[in-house]
Amino acid sequence: MADVYLHGHHASVLASHGARTAADSAAYLLPHLREGLLVLDVGCGPGTITLDLAEAVGPSGQVVGVENVDGPLDQARRLAAARGDDRTRFELADVMRLPYAGASFDVVHAHQVLQHLTDPVGALREMARVARPGGLVAVRDVDYASMAWHPASEGMTRWLGLYRRLARLNHAEPDAGRHLVAWAHAAGLSHLTPSASLWTYATPEQCGWWGGTWARRTLESTFATQAVERGLVTPEELAEISDAWHAWSRHPDAWFAMTHAEVIAHV
Repeated sequence: MADVYLHGHHASVLASHGARTAADSAAYLLPHLREGLLVLDVGCGPGTITLDLAEAVGPSGQVVGVENVDGPLDQARRLAAARGDDRTRFELADVMRLPYAGASFDVVHAHQVLQHLTDPVGALREMARVARPGGLVAVRDVDYASMAWHPASEGMTRWLGLYRRLARLNHAEPDAGRHLVAWAHAAGLSHLTPSASLWTYATPEQCGWWGGTWARRTLESTFATQAVERGLVTPEELAEISDAWHAWSRHPDAWFAMTHAEVIAHV
């Protein structure tokens, strides 16, 4: 079965992904980066993390960001131009068949990618193939089952169950975080450094932004289209879930957190 990116690349999704930085999404990797390294960023999306990684490896380094569709790459190139970065490349590529020779990169990084793949172990093997001896493979993925929020919301609980069910119908693993170490071992990787970190939304501004993005994505993204097409939910029910996100985001006591697992493999 072909891999399905459940979020899709609707503007509401790219806006959410475009808020990510290396500081909040790749902090576990940053201490391992230095001037002059060659880095491959798999599943780079709109490029915000990629361009931060480029700053970390400096003008003598090189970062290549890859996506399997053109839309996010166009946005990433525009962002690079706006930031005055003419070194970072953004290219079309499939993580299962990377168009690079073996041992091409010092670091191969993927953020929130393995959870969407039908063969995450194969992807890790391919990432390791293009990493140089002594280099690193670094991956970070959320664990959807770890998501917790307050106050309780029936609509958001329905959303989480629907998302996890739909991901598994696509033969993907929404609770990928807890599997990263096992997947790395199955891919033949050793010398692992595992860790975990949280995304937390607790201020009115943070909760308003997070709830607002998911209120839109519930109605507009590929998640919405697939959920309706598969008969898991009606458009009216999706509207109710979207309203629940909005209601939660405005609550004065709103709080949301999710766990991300991280693994660095020394190749």
